Amino acid sequence: MLSHHQQFNASHYLLHRHLPAGASRVAVRALTPGGVRELTYGEVAEEVGKVASGLRGLGVRPEQRVLMVCSDGVELFTAILATMRIGAVAVPVSTMLRGPELAKLVGDSRATVLLCSPEFGEVTRVAVELAGSPDLTDVVVTSAGVPVNDPDPLAGYPVRTRDWTDLVAAGFGHDDGQYPTWDESPALWLYTSGTTGTPKAAMHRHADIRTVCETYGAQVLGIRADDVCFSVAKLFFAYGIGNSMFFPMAVGASAVLSPGRPSPGAIAAVLAEHPVTLFYGSPSVYGPLLASDLPDDAFARVRRGVSAGEALPARMVVGMRDRFGLEVLDGIGSTEALHIYLSNRPGEVAPGTSGVPVPGYEVEIRDDDGTIVADGEKGTLYLRADSLCTGYWCRTDVNRRVFEGEWMRTGDTYVRNPDGTYQCLGRTDDVLKVGGIWVTPMEVEERLITHPSVAEVVVVGVPDADGLDRTVACVVPAEGAVVDPDALIAWCREGLASFKKPSHVLTIDAVPRTATGKVQRFLVRELAAKVLAEGVLAGG
Repeated sequence: MLSHHQQFNASHYLLHRHLPAGASRVAVRALTPGGVRELTYGEVAEEVGKVASGLRGLGVRPEQRVLMVCSDGVELFTAILATMRIGAVAVPVSTMLRGPELAKLVGDSRATVLLCSPEFGEVTRVAVELAGSPDLTDVVVTSAGVPVNDPDPLAGYPVRTRDWTDLVAAGFGHDDGQYPTWDESPALWLYTSGTTGTPKAAMHRHADIRTVCETYGAQVLGIRADDVCFSVAKLFFAYGIGNSMFFPMAVGASAVLSPGRPSPGAIAAVLAEHPVTLFYGSPSVYGPLLASDLPDDAFARVRRGVSAGEALPARMVVGMRDRFGLEVLDGIGSTEALHIYLSNRPGEVAPGTSGVPVPGYEVEIRDDDGTIVADGEKGTLYLRADSLCTGYWCRTDVNRRVFEGEWMRTGDTYVRNPDGTYQCLGRTDDVLKVGGIWVTPMEVEERLITHPSVAEVVVVGVPDADGLDRTVACVVPAEGAVVDPDALIAWCREGLASFKKPSHVLTIDAVPRTATGKVQRFLVRELAAKVLAEGVLAGG
């Protein structure tokens, strides 16, 4: 019996509670190959009811997982809400995964149903076959997505298949209503790999969604019912689902969903066609925007910008303000916290910092012994918050290392400045000790990025034959430029203490990043280690 629990369902909080007064308000503007598909709150509720009914008909029961490999659009949007509505767990995952990678998540999540967009059909087929999961019973292929040269998108799966149209149109009856979940009920799993490369499902409750809306969304972002949101981060990421679903729907606002890549031209096209007022980006997006030839009034209708994923360089904060007139609130969040917990505030932006704690969130900077450090001293950032996940699914060892009572060890190195702002110095595991002295990769990167021959750079540490860290700068050349390792090392020596200069410089074609723009340092480190072992790195 559930009578002793106060019922709460995130789908109702985000959607159905708005219907009495706001059913006609626009909720979603989804960009599709055929044009824009616009749905009101009432129409979204109708679609969610059909999807919920369809999932129930497939046998999905409360707390079972529904895996989603879908591009951003109405199908993924309604599927997440419908899954939570019936008390099941929505598991949207990266659309950048290959078959073997996705297979691990199919098996690990023990999902009973998998939804996929047709353009990811082949990857999904490979994953389902490799996973051989006894729990997976059905694959549902959506009707939206990039056209594919496949005469039958439902063919070749070793489990039952169904077309999205059959699921929601033919249906399996009517919407049986909301399952009586409560605050503690599981609602959403989001897979995160961090810098380890090993995927882990962070498990979030229904209450966590309300928490981030009432803290960051209301008290920092200041979202209003008349706002239109556009996020370059997709719905499968914590940052993206907050930007495009949680925050706008919590106040009856709307979101623009785009399945495409966020090039400057594509972003400008969205801003020109839709009345976007809140823009959510990342350093990997703001950099190209500043380097583009977009008109200076491209962001004229946008009242506020947001950045997360990794620290936004001060030059980008200032550049977006001076060129486009856009104030960007840089912050740091995590999949485990569901969204941003340190952020700059409107009118109080301190370029180059992550700002101050979001209301409702507590942070501490601790040394290796667990002692809280003084202002100006670096240490590892710890977080306490109501929106923290309940843990990682089936990852006991990692849970015991990361979660310490009410606190979470974020793995980020931070320093608290005299003015109360917090400054990111990189991942704790990425801080290097060179010649017995600690070196922060970000400091070296900030020096190198100012050289005209450098477009992007990642600095990592690679142990030499003696086990001592050697600093390796992995550089993406600027267009038309040739990287001169000796010149870059001299450039660092001129602007930094001598021990901070890189020992070696490696030219790379591109910086490996996650779908949300985070640098995958473990991949850069592996590449640098391989090249160093072969003895072909330049430098000295």
